Amino acid sequence: MSDDHYQILGVSRTATSEDIQKAYREMARKYHPDLHPDDDAAKEQFKKVQTAFDVLNDPSKREMYDRYGSSFEGVGAGGGGWSPQGQQGGFQSGGEVDLESLFGGGFADLFGGGKRRSSRSRRSPSAPGEDITANIRIPFQLAIDGGKTEVRFDRDGTSETLSITIPQGLPDGSRMRLRGQGRPGIGGGTSGDLLLDVGVDPHAVYRRERDMLAVSLPISLSEALEGAKVDLPTPWGVISLRIPAGTSSGKKLRAAGMGVRHANGSKGDLIAEVQIVLPEMDDEAVSKSLLEAVKAAELNSPKNPRASIKW
Repeated sequence: MSDDHYQILGVSRTATSEDIQKAYREMARKYHPDLHPDDDAAKEQFKKVQTAFDVLNDPSKREMYDRYGSSFEGVGAGGGGWSPQGQQGGFQSGGEVDLESLFGGGFADLFGGGKRRSSRSRRSPSAPGEDITANIRIPFQLAIDGGKTEVRFDRDGTSETLSITIPQGLPDGSRMRLRGQGRPGIGGGTSGDLLLDVGVDPHAVYRRERDMLAVSLPISLSEALEGAKVDLPTPWGVISLRIPAGTSSGKKLRAAGMGVRHANGSKGDLIAEVQIVLPEMDDEAVSKSLLEAVKAAELNSPKNPRASIKW
């Protein structure tokens, strides 16, 4: 299970930007590698602290994390997506943390004095690797439910397969960013990212409009006349919808919270539009009797069914 960024920094999900920056300073002081040069556990924890801060200190990244959860991997609708580079805010994202900004100008004196050597000056020239862009199509159900799938892409002439996690409720046209899965860097530089443009196949009967699911619901003439309860399969199980007596085709029934769902708990609605299906009748006498009954009913309700049509 992926680490929870809020738990790593020790803040609540309603924490302000100031709370997050304060927590980051405290955690960075506690785990920074320069303070624990031989402690691999501290180095690993510092990486987690840095990653958590990179996400939560950026409003757009934080929104995507809150919406899609730990598997969001840089999801962005409509070909968007975010990059872990170039974060705005009071600290540098993804790179080396300046100890002077964390501990003040007297940092070196706290640990025996002397001028702190710059780790940057010891690094050999390096360059990050390039990003790779690939396309993937997924079934409608997988986009709604979320889950594992495989993607095949080409990296420098070699076909590769990667197992990925689709976040619950991923919309068609999204872009997923898989960090470090692009081309390798030069001279120890970080690897590029794999950018996945995601297309979602249509469903046989359901349609999606943002977080709403829509479906046409066929009902019989008798169900429309006297009312009924009908079963409707949904992504979250079979539900029972009540058809009011005297329902006409085109009436829309709403099932709250049965539409698209996301890892942050948000839920869209499901809209079922009623369509009356007339019975197939081979018996001419029955057909004639039904027609006469309908005409009699229409005489008692002379409303023009097309009165609302205007040019």
